[in-house]
Amino acid sequence: MKIGLCQINTTVGDFAGNLRRIEEACAEAQRAGAALAIFPELSLCGYPPEDLLLRPGFLAAHDHALQRLAAKLPPNMPTLVGCLEVNANAAKGARALYNGVALIEGGMARVVARKSLLPTYDIFDEARYFEPWPRPEENLVEISGLKLGISICEDAWNDAEFFTERLYSIDPIERLAKAGADILVNISASPWRSGNERFRLRMLQSASKRHGLPLLLVNQVGGNVNILFDGGSMALGPKGVAAQPVYFEESIQVVDSAEEWTEQVPESDRCEMQHRALCMGIGDFVRKFGFGKVLIGLSGGIDSALTAALAVDALGAEEVIGIAMPSSHSSDHSLEDARVLAASLGIEFHVIPIIGLQSAFEEALEEVFADTEENVAEENLQARMRGSLLMAYANKFDALLLTTGNKSEAAVGYCTLYGDMCGALAPIADLWKTEVYALARWINRDSVRIPENTISKPPSAELRPGQLDSDSLPDYAQLDPILRLLIEERLPAQEVAGQCGADLDSVEELFRKVQVNEFKRFQYAPTLRVSSRCWGGRRLPTVHRYLRD
Repeated sequence: MKIGLCQINTTVGDFAGNLRRIEEACAEAQRAGAALAIFPELSLCGYPPEDLLLRPGFLAAHDHALQRLAAKLPPNMPTLVGCLEVNANAAKGARALYNGVALIEGGMARVVARKSLLPTYDIFDEARYFEPWPRPEENLVEISGLKLGISICEDAWNDAEFFTERLYSIDPIERLAKAGADILVNISASPWRSGNERFRLRMLQSASKRHGLPLLLVNQVGGNVNILFDGGSMALGPKGVAAQPVYFEESIQVVDSAEEWTEQVPESDRCEMQHRALCMGIGDFVRKFGFGKVLIGLSGGIDSALTAALAVDALGAEEVIGIAMPSSHSSDHSLEDARVLAASLGIEFHVIPIIGLQSAFEEALEEVFADTEENVAEENLQARMRGSLLMAYANKFDALLLTTGNKSEAAVGYCTLYGDMCGALAPIADLWKTEVYALARWINRDSVRIPENTISKPPSAELRPGQLDSDSLPDYAQLDPILRLLIEERLPAQEVAGQCGADLDSVEELFRKVQVNEFKRFQYAPTLRVSSRCWGGRRLPTVHRYLRD
């Protein structure tokens, strides 16, 4: 049987738009010869719908859209679509909904599978809304003489022979295989993080080999605020895949279950995948919110330069605006680097000096600041002046402001509330500073788009004469590995010090900085997630006194 793997980009709550995209993709798959079309998890309502699932109107709109979809799809084209199902046993204390899969055929829709394993870690909280299905072996449906064993996303992530530590007591894939499935199908909304595409491939290959069955993955693609879905849908068997997975864009692939799949998937390039993920995230955030242009404050430094380059690649140069705001402490090369960057990228560029604002603020605060030494108060004022100007321009010209901070700065609070933290989206706040440099060099691999001086000069906030980041922080090459182990690996300070060859007191001081700045990250703009542990996936008290590990 020829099967269409329909990897589409949905928007939460856009029932009309999602329905239309499913209808178009189904028609495209049928034109390519498919006898069955498969769509991702909750593709009708979009993933993740979160507390919209608690609104009766949302559930009613979903059911109406499912009925409309059943009436619109070709009656002779069986289609599997991720959907919601009301739990008939909810009155007995169970959750009100199942995360399900509907088979649409002959103008009718019926739920044929339900999700068993509900993730409640990192960004997930599915047990808040859904009842786990206790009998995954019943998720079997026969189409064209083949028994399809259907699982949903997390259901495939508990293979006893692949995971040394398992989160659940059952393996739905194993149960489906034992129940007589001819083909295993997994519909997913599996978010991406660096390297996850390789891990997912190895995991599914392990399941396919273990059970001696072909396995179809249909994964969502697209950006949903801070969550990025890479797609990577594939048909794989014990010996290889049917076709190369497509990442970070919509794709309709038709595969033949009667053929032996032997292609191998080459290793992906880390920087290329990060670049594609971030560009997709920026583009979807802007388009799904209905904005056109984006605005970036250009300091002449590496962070704003990388953010601008990503925005251009995501939206086109005509949709990106850069503003430089030199102060009395800004170096000549910073303004020049910003000019060169804007010219290289071909974006609109403005210069708004803040020297006059500095004088006005000094005069206004002269009496209350009398007999005090200059400190971070005056430094942070400069960042807040810039933030106010950027927000004013964004409001006046209906642009969306991108904040340019990186993960290293956010980790230790090296950023200013209502200053450089201003913005609707933080595209690179899940990239360590060393990753920022690596990605900038990757962008320059064929031609110089980001000025070489921006990459090579020592990083500085330029909020006081001669200031360098190294005045307040260790060199990023030493800092980032420590922070990564503290935050992403959650290792104790003593173990981190041992692994990094660092002084324990210094590591504990960095841990303290991470902990006391949780209140800043609580107010951070939504961050595009590219790591195994982004700020949005951590669940820590905003106020606490656990400052030593």
